Amino acid sequence: MERHEIKRLGHQGDGIAPGPVFAPLTLPGEVVDGTRDGARLDDVKIVTPSPHRVAPPCRHFKSCGGCLLQHASDDFVAEWKQDVVRTALESQGLEAEFRPMHTSPPRSRRRAGLSARRTKKGAIAGFHGRASGTIVEIPDCQLVHPDLLPALAFAQRLAILGGSRKGELSVMVTRTLNGLDIAVTGGKSLDGPLRLALAQEAEAAGLARIAWEDEVIATRMPPTQRLGRAEVSPPPGAFLQATEDGEAALLAGVAQAVGDAARVVDLFAGCGTFSLPLAERAEVTAIEGDAEMLRALDGGWRMAQGLKKVTTRPRDLFRNPLMADELARFDAAVIDPPRAGAAAQVAELAQSDLPVVAMVSCNPVTFARDARVMVEAGWRLDWVKVVDQFRWSPHVELVARLTAPHI
Repeated sequence: MERHEIKRLGHQGDGIAPGPVFAPLTLPGEVVDGTRDGARLDDVKIVTPSPHRVAPPCRHFKSCGGCLLQHASDDFVAEWKQDVVRTALESQGLEAEFRPMHTSPPRSRRRAGLSARRTKKGAIAGFHGRASGTIVEIPDCQLVHPDLLPALAFAQRLAILGGSRKGELSVMVTRTLNGLDIAVTGGKSLDGPLRLALAQEAEAAGLARIAWEDEVIATRMPPTQRLGRAEVSPPPGAFLQATEDGEAALLAGVAQAVGDAARVVDLFAGCGTFSLPLAERAEVTAIEGDAEMLRALDGGWRMAQGLKKVTTRPRDLFRNPLMADELARFDAAVIDPPRAGAAAQVAELAQSDLPVVAMVSCNPVTFARDARVMVEAGWRLDWVKVVDQFRWSPHVELVARLTAPHI
């Protein structure tokens, strides 16, 4: 056994001692013993606990890999996540005002990616175990919304119907206004008997919809989400903010950033998370590379009441970003790119005559990189608000406002 003192928390939530030595489920300031395996400390025993250490609220925490930070107090996690963003900015020579952080409550995740596999006695479904490929059952999960828990038993039935003993099913479950929406990948090839069995199971379980690989098997009710005044039915497996609470916090930040702009362009618009609520007071042009998501957005807008005009335009913003002269006719832009950021599009935003940009990000590193491009072109990074809708995980999201040099 070796003894180490944990100095800091890494980006994946592990404690880090000098070396570096990575010790899972530890906190800064703790003295720990463990068995060294390369750069990792196994069989960790806490000798001197941190004052920020708390009893995990979920009984599955020690075995389940779905959460990594339940052993830390909420205040510690909040400060640590803000520091992750602050450090990313400092690495790019940037600083900003930090608005108060928002954290989604327990049992509020409206979507979850379950794993399911056949066994000798039937099937098992849940999350992967900590640092392993083993599936751990999670009947008392404190992370997901209670409405999602019945999907565990349904995922087991799916594994029996369409899984194999050698592989896993990936079962994406989403809570909607009309019941659960389930999208499955990794299963057997579809044939007539499997299609019929899946449709019967979906009807019996009262699902809104079930899709197998790329094919919708059955839609009992539209799997709708409410986005402002609109109701949208996203395509199977489409991107959606993890919690309604977190979505509302990000939207509030975006709305504050764009202010009273009359014409807004929403870049990487998805199914309309920001476009549709913003259309309550502004004309919006929604640009997205996924045509199916754009169709869902457009359908939601056409059925809603009291919204200003929303124009949808399919476009690959990585290969064909909106150019600075095209941006000139808007009063504000919203950009919410994938984790890789949007270097090409940000370069055009930086050179545009837009007054203000609301930037949403799920990756502080690429956000800071993109924000530096804007700042080097004269823009001001006014404020940043961290939103923690992936509670008990190292994942960090944020919304920020940048204003143009001429404002």
